[in-house]
Formats: sequence, structure tokens, C-alpha cells
Amino acid sequence: MNLARIAAIPLRQLYLYRGSAARIVPLFAWVTIDMVLWGFMTKFLGSLAHTSYRFVPALLGAVLFWDFMTRVMQGVTTAFFEDVWSRNFLNVFATPITMPEYISGLLFTSLATSLVGLAVMIVVATAAFGLHFAAYGTMLLPFILVLFLNGMALGVIAIAIVLRFGPAAEWFIWPIPALLAPFACVYYPLATLPVPMQWLARLLPPSYVFEGMRAVVSGHTLNGTLLAGAFALAVAYIILAYWIFSSVFRHAVKTGLIARYSAETVS
Repeated sequence: MNLARIAAIPLRQLYLYRGSAARIVPLFAWVTIDMVLWGFMTKFLGSLAHTSYRFVPALLGAVLFWDFMTRVMQGVTTAFFEDVWSRNFLNVFATPITMPEYISGLLFTSLATSLVGLAVMIVVATAAFGLHFAAYGTMLLPFILVLFLNGMALGVIAIAIVLRFGPAAEWFIWPIPALLAPFACVYYPLATLPVPMQWLARLLPPSYVFEGMRAVVSGHTLNGTLLAGAFALAVAYIILAYWIFSSVFRHAVKTGLIARYSAETVS
């Protein structure tokens, strides 16, 4: 793969952000609102509870991690949608760039934008609500890595859906994090779910992440087996996502759908 062509994708996004405040504000505005809203909610729950349960790191930390994964997914999809909205998608593939290079460029773009959101969330949560991630050292880094990989897989699958069914299908994409949240055990332990939902939850890497994070916050040791399972699942989904997108892209090229991609829907 050509690194210069890969770098061209995030560079284009940089030019778009540099020339538009409307694109910059969402990088930190929504995550700030989430941190403030959930921060006050956790403080309220903490004032009602008569136990030593630490709501701020357990609940607000979970919201922060889930928002981070969502931003990773949306970083991939939004960069792709920029080409769709501007009717530029076909032009991109008229250049020598290959599909793996394009996907890699989207992932680097997502990495940059999601790290901005993560930094803002950590600053707000620490300054306003006393959520100190430094107290847990490097134990949380593997969790962040798994969520990042899972967010990338979701993003690639999402753009494959839009590539296959046309720009109108983007409305199937935005609700994906909300649809997965009940099974990801973001706000409650896995045991809270009915048994059939637990089976589905065990297929999602985030469910392992949040179970492990709650254990660490409660003072227990990091479960290496749990983390290894989550990492293996995330890598498997990355491979599956790439295969799905590759198949859809080949279908679009073979059938000529890619040449008609400026239409509202393709079929």
C-alpha cells in the first residue's frame, strides 16, 4: 500500500475541518453535553445510594468509553459520507488509490477525530466530576484498544451498507450504537439481562470491556482471559468487516452501481 495515498484521505478531511467551523464543533460539542448530563446524573444517584458503590467511575466512565467507541464508528462513516454528500466518491476511485488504501485512510481519520473527542471527555469528566483515570494506570488502555477496534469494524460495515444500498441508507447507520447498547452492558452487569440476551451480549466485544472495567473500578484484578476474548472477537469483526466491504465494493464495480452512485438510492 502507498502511504502517500493513504495520507491523502485524512489530509482531505483536515482541509474540510480547517475551512468549516460547523465540522469542528461536533468533534467536542456532543461529547461535552453527554459528559455533563451523565455527570450530574451519577452525582444524583450517588447522593441517593447508601452503599460504597462508586457511581462516577463506574457509570460515567462507562458512558465515556461508549461515546468513544461511537465516535470511532462515526469517524469512519462521516469521512465516507463527506465523499457521498459531495458526489465525490466516484472521483476518489478514478485515482490510483486502492480500496485497502481508502479504508486505511478512513481509519486514520477516525483515529484522529475520536482521540480529540476522548481528550475532551476526559478533561470535562476530570475537571467537573472528579473522574481520575490516572488512578487506574495503564489497566484501562487495553479496554480502549478493544473499543477502538470494535468501532472501526462497525464503521466499515456501516459504509458497506451505504455503498450497497445508496446514500438514503445512511439513516440505517446512525441508530446502530443505540441498538447495540442494551446488549453491550454499558450501564449494567451482564447478569442483569435475560439469558437469551446474554447469549447475544457475549458475541459483542464491548460487553467484555464493560464487565472488565466495572471489575477494575471495584478494586478487582484485571481478568486477562476476559480481555483476550474481547480482543479476539474485535479482530475477528475487523476481518469480517473488511471482507464484507470488499465484497460489496467488487459487486458495485462489477454491476456498474458505483458509476451511478450520485443517485439517491442504487439497486
